[in-house]
Amino acid sequence: MKSITHPFGQLFQPIFHLFGLIMAFFYGLIPNYVFAIVMLTIVIMGVLTPFTVKSTKSMLAMNKLQPEIKKLQTKYKGPENRQVLNEELMKLYKDAGVNPVGGCLPVLLQAPFLFILYSVIKGLTITGLVNGKLQGTPRYIPQSSKMYANLQHSVGQIRVFGMNMSLKPFSHHSSIYTALPFFALVLFAVGLQYFQMAQINNRNKKSGQAIPAQQQTMQRILPLVFFYFYVIIPAAVVVYMIASSIIRIVTQYVMFATGVSDPNSAKNKGSALDTKAKPQEKEVEAAKPSTLKSETPANRSKAKRKRKDR
Repeated sequence: MKSITHPFGQLFQPIFHLFGLIMAFFYGLIPNYVFAIVMLTIVIMGVLTPFTVKSTKSMLAMNKLQPEIKKLQTKYKGPENRQVLNEELMKLYKDAGVNPVGGCLPVLLQAPFLFILYSVIKGLTITGLVNGKLQGTPRYIPQSSKMYANLQHSVGQIRVFGMNMSLKPFSHHSSIYTALPFFALVLFAVGLQYFQMAQINNRNKKSGQAIPAQQQTMQRILPLVFFYFYVIIPAAVVVYMIASSIIRIVTQYVMFATGVSDPNSAKNKGSALDTKAKPQEKEVEAAKPSTLKSETPANRSKAKRKRKDR
């Protein structure tokens, strides 16, 4: 098994060191692990936000197509019409410029970043004997950094506000009271995930659009899936998920407020301009014949005068 995973881990080593370098840089500005993780999250989300915008547009566009999709499903019922139904659906998506899997893009893109961050956090907590004394021997960050020195001194503990952020809710804690903040962090992260999905569904309700049954099911089930995921990863990675969820919620709010989320807004504006231009064009066209008619007698009289002068 190790022979299979080792090359895979080696492939990501430069990215691990890059993430560690960024965290160590921000930690050097303000020596707080949460601050460093949040700033790293902002850098990552700066790269992912364009994809989030695109996927949100795709998800909303898919919601608008639900009536047409239901018509096609009713028209082509039965397994014998499945191929025709798929062809008609693909044609509908193509004409509307919608990617049916576009809404899953942020989740798919998050996966490698979660793996990388989990590996970096795990590397920061490594300990070892140095001159017969147990101390932290963190990986992926420069040995000359302030973060490295503090992790050495704390024996690999990522301590913030009395919490060791390298631990999980079900890790061994000194008491149940020391474990409560970890569970509170998980519940807060799950609540943000639920709110992010509800943000889109509520917008569809206000606009009178039907919410697909699959989307409603996802809103109920995904928070439970995320809850399980959050209790098996270190609290430091949960902080990353909280920060990324807040950024996505703010991004969606700005998109809804500015109308950027409407994939047909540009088309609607274009069609509106066309309709405004058409009456003007008609007026010009209507004016041309009358102008020609009014100028024709004058031109004839001028031609007669020229012939008389000659």
